[in-house]
Amino acid sequence: MIDREDLGSWIEGVPTDPDYVKGSGLGLPASGPGSVAPIGLRFVSYAIDWSLCLVLSLLLHDTSPALVWPLFTAMNLVLLTLFGATVGQFVLRLRVVPVARRWPMVLRALVRTLLLLLLLPTLVWNRDGQPLQDVAAGTAVVRA
Repeated sequence: MIDREDLGSWIEGVPTDPDYVKGSGLGLPASGPGSVAPIGLRFVSYAIDWSLCLVLSLLLHDTSPALVWPLFTAMNLVLLTLFGATVGQFVLRLRVVPVARRWPMVLRALVRTLLLLLLLPTLVWNRDGQPLQDVAAGTAVVRA
């Protein structure tokens, strides 16, 4: 019979393996170029991209932020498809790379961007340091 001590408690959180390295399940290195980008840098890159789109929207649409969402979507789709990184990711030396499935980058960018716009998938991460939008698109954000 299994005892409660064997299973642990929800208060203790999810079971973790202290020897597990983020990104190793994706075949990525533990550190340096190609390693999984830290969560802080990812959120800063989103803030840079969003701020850029907000400024452009205010300039193009007579001080109204109505174009922020369409600009953010277009910027992500075009830049991820062509260059593998958005402006914020370029600035922070990050890039988006395929790690699963054999999809063209334009499809990966579309799935990733649409889920990113929902915001909720951005808050749920797996043990390899991938938010849900990256898991669904088969991508990972890594250090360049």
